[in-house]
Amino acid sequence: MLGDTSSGDTAGDERQGRRALILVENLSVPFDRRVWQECTTLRDAGWTVHVICPRGSKRDTEPEAEIDGVRIHRYPLRAATGGPAGYLREYGAALWHTVRLARGIGPVDVVHACNPPDLLFLPARWLKRRGARFVFDQHDLVPELYLSRFGRGEDLLYRAVCALERLTYRAADVVLATNESYRDVAVRRGGRRPEDVFVVRSAPQTDRFRPVPPEPELKRGKPHLLCYLGVMGPQDGVDYALRALAKLRDEFGRTDWHAVFVGAGDAFDAMVELSRRLGLSGQVRFTGRVPDADLIRYLSTADVCLSPDPRNPLNDVSTMNKVLEYMAMGRPIVSFDLREARVSAGDAAVYAPANDEAAFAERIALLLDDPERRARMGRIGQERINGRLSWRNSQASLLAAYAAACGDRAPVSAGDPGRTGKRPRR
Repeated sequence: MLGDTSSGDTAGDERQGRRALILVENLSVPFDRRVWQECTTLRDAGWTVHVICPRGSKRDTEPEAEIDGVRIHRYPLRAATGGPAGYLREYGAALWHTVRLARGIGPVDVVHACNPPDLLFLPARWLKRRGARFVFDQHDLVPELYLSRFGRGEDLLYRAVCALERLTYRAADVVLATNESYRDVAVRRGGRRPEDVFVVRSAPQTDRFRPVPPEPELKRGKPHLLCYLGVMGPQDGVDYALRALAKLRDEFGRTDWHAVFVGAGDAFDAMVELSRRLGLSGQVRFTGRVPDADLIRYLSTADVCLSPDPRNPLNDVSTMNKVLEYMAMGRPIVSFDLREARVSAGDAAVYAPANDEAAFAERIALLLDDPERRARMGRIGQERINGRLSWRNSQASLLAAYAAACGDRAPVSAGDPGRTGKRPRR
């Protein structure tokens, strides 16, 4: 646990080299895996890293913690309910706590803000006036998220989120994009120079995603196990997966499978109810969030993994973490045909026409009948994760972005104390 984190610690921090402050609003840290990988990469390159984020409900609950040399400051936050007013309350509280905690941390060299929402440019601008450089880490395209999640069209709130995105782009010194599609948006819509936008792809921690021997009992007496892993929100397609499973049973006559849905979200209860209405309760289990060890057991036993994100303005251009995690575990994937799904998975997945539930069911049946193809697809996925999609490549891009933000274009290698001349903190 941390003691006093006031500016009285500044001298000690300066002895460790440059200081970075990472701002997160929608997940706790280290639960946010991408942010945590960024933290440890910067730490190993000689940076002193602070994080401000909300507290988790079941984990990451301490107000302050130091984990593996990264200093984490957490604030209480109630997730939005009840429409726009609920979001205003949530975001207002998050901004107040962020500024309050940042004041106690003291001067930093870089403020690194992770969206959503596109409101963290406000504390970032305040810190820029005190000498910090601003790195905008664009996890989501919020205008596309709004269109995909709420289905309200390009109304007044849509125009407001577009304006906030423009202000964030304008305030940033450099932008981190999770893939080339997001990079194109930053250049085309955000007006950013191509040389100031760095692609830092999310990648699974391969030391975390290591297969273990399969456990046939997880299949509940069936020959095959199907697995979904991820968030269950309105735009995540769990409803598409459930309707596809009903078609797999009713139209293809396949009852030789059990399915497990691992994860949680604000659509969780609705998805459990939909499963019941479709008559799938006997073949589908919802686990909620589970410990890592249980997650690995399910994925190691799964014959086919599901990525049912429907095509919409957000999903078509977004990289799905679950796809990368399936690949790291050597699992074959069924996905709808989305632009960035193909970029990530390549031949590690089979693709159904976008939003076609019957075709999705047909692709599942195809893989269940072809164990050799499943094994080949699993090997392809692991090779991609350990090659061009590995976190090693993202580390180099992240550090190049920080070097550019600080006016030094030469990147520093991860694990190298770099230009500070100090030893990395372990």
